[in-house]
Amino acid sequence: MASASSSFLLLLLVVVASASAWCSRAAPAGAQVTRVPGFGGAQLPSKHYAGYVTVDEAHGRRLFYYLVESERDPAKDPLVLWLNGGPGCSSFDGFVYEHGPFNFESGGSAGSLPKLHLNPYSWSKVSSVVYLDSPAGVGLSYSKNVSDYETGDLKTAADSHTFLLKWFQLYPEFLNNPFYIAGESYAGVYVPTLSHEVVKGIHEGVKPTINFKGYMVGNGVCDTAFDGNALVPFAHGMGLISDDIYKEANTACQGNYWNGSSDKCEQALSRVDTAVQGLNIYDILEPCYHSKSIKQVIPQKSRAPQSFKDLGVTGKPLPVRTRMIGRAWPLRAPVKEGRVPSWQELAVAAPSGVPCMSDEVATAWLNNDGVRSAIHAEPVSSIGPWLICTDKLDFRHDAGSMIIYHKNLTSQGYRALIFSGDHDMCVPYTGTEAWTTSLGYGVVDSWRPWFTNEQVSGYTQGYEKGLTFATIKGAGHTVPEYKPQEALAFYSRWLAGSKL
Repeated sequence: MASASSSFLLLLLVVVASASAWCSRAAPAGAQVTRVPGFGGAQLPSKHYAGYVTVDEAHGRRLFYYLVESERDPAKDPLVLWLNGGPGCSSFDGFVYEHGPFNFESGGSAGSLPKLHLNPYSWSKVSSVVYLDSPAGVGLSYSKNVSDYETGDLKTAADSHTFLLKWFQLYPEFLNNPFYIAGESYAGVYVPTLSHEVVKGIHEGVKPTINFKGYMVGNGVCDTAFDGNALVPFAHGMGLISDDIYKEANTACQGNYWNGSSDKCEQALSRVDTAVQGLNIYDILEPCYHSKSIKQVIPQKSRAPQSFKDLGVTGKPLPVRTRMIGRAWPLRAPVKEGRVPSWQELAVAAPSGVPCMSDEVATAWLNNDGVRSAIHAEPVSSIGPWLICTDKLDFRHDAGSMIIYHKNLTSQGYRALIFSGDHDMCVPYTGTEAWTTSLGYGVVDSWRPWFTNEQVSGYTQGYEKGLTFATIKGAGHTVPEYKPQEALAFYSRWLAGSKL
């Protein structure tokens, strides 16, 4: 009996010590965000921290982060790093428009401070989330040496790994939390390459040791051939092109649509392009408004639209973005080895003229002097205005196909969730489904619907080695923006190790 009492007391002391360690916090002085301009609530549902981590002292290369602690149990809940794509787009896109702690309401006039309301589907309900602007030059991240803006996949991954190692030194209380890396679109490259760097660091004994468990990618680019060949079968399956147009293209191109090798193939593909050119590439269900003018962006390069992510009518309660996108990214144009053009270049070069896009809410908030001060970001006068997608970078895709990265990571036991909004025509689910199948893993959870509130929310298939593929029914390119409730559902289940 005495032995049992001693064991209980020892266990109690361990629990108390752990709780005390968490409460004693090691967060850097001055990093806590104590007020959020635009939010009128009595208090935040969890603690927020923000600031810079210098990844290159000599160059003054600094990456900006915003941490939202879990509203449930930050001491035990997973920690997730979120990356938006581009390349060159700020992760505040995810914070403002997708799964951040707030829903943003326009202030009522151009440039006025938006009103912030709590988001019932924030991913901070079940996890702590770090939103990272990467690489330097994106969002609120910057370098004092402009040569750093010539970058690419591998340098971005190395810098982000350096960021993580230094960040965990600043926040050692999170070292024991399960850690995941997540992102969408061009983060289909960012996420696997950074995951690779993290795992390599773990194997090499780099300290601190990151408790990395897995990663997730939404509507992410992966492989030149798989991505480039996805559109035609997608368009046919969605009823956007006829059987005759599909058969003509399939016969003439022999299934190789992204790199047509004959005049007949190009002619057949031009019929496909003509049939779908009036659609919103990021969500074929949503309107596409065309305009003859492109709004001028000041003070950076003139007549360049501010982003590429104005997507479609959202499931969120506050419709804060006007969807005016069209076809900024060329159809059947996968990311290839070499220089990746900026979204602004692609938009300006579009043959019909792609209209400007409305990111006024995020832009007004992040360029407000009070907001910059509250979140510990450098002022506009120092680093310039925040743009959702920058045109500062000279970016190169130099990591090759992501398939080898996915094979390497999953074969080592790291879990992976690959999800697709099934109405995205930019990175169609058909290509993603094809490359996940190509890995050759056995099926352990056969194709089936998954549900939210007893309604079909999409379809999923589970594979060996912890790989899961899922679609989200009716969602576009940025899934949580279109289907926030369903996104929180699959996110929560996957993090918990449950089936979708």
